[in-house]
Amino acid sequence: MKHLGSLITELEEKISKQEYSNAAISKSSVGWHIEHTLLTIDVIIELLKKSDPNDYKWKFSFSRLFVFATNSIPKGRAQAPDPVKPQNNFTADTLKQHAAITKEKLKALQPLNPDSYFNHPYLGKLNVSAAIKFLVIHTVHHIAIIKSIIEESN
Repeated sequence: MKHLGSLITELEEKISKQEYSNAAISKSSVGWHIEHTLLTIDVIIELLKKSDPNDYKWKFSFSRLFVFATNSIPKGRAQAPDPVKPQNNFTADTLKQHAAITKEKLKALQPLNPDSYFNHPYLGKLNVSAAIKFLVIHTVHHIAIIKSIIEESN
């Protein structure tokens, strides 16, 4: 499984195509997918940092089992929650800055208590290792959409 840092680098490589869009693939542009992915990583890291590890209790979730077993997120099944919905005021420069900031934020994951967690709206409570796995799956999901948009636009 790829490391989040290398996936962010892969997102950075697509910033020059941030204005590309293809409604047959996604209602959103390449830039939107990049910004959404970076926001998701940022928000989850903050939630992990603020959580009380003593409150974490593992609970079975069929949705989590499916996503983690297949390493994929079904396309078009979920709506992005408001905190990770990009505003349309991003540019190539702001996306580059955001990617650099997010890479820096990844360093905050290492010292966290393994039972730090966040509550995903569909997958339930995810501790640090599960959260990282989710972030990798989520990022790969959006990179695949981005690649499809770019391929169809060429």
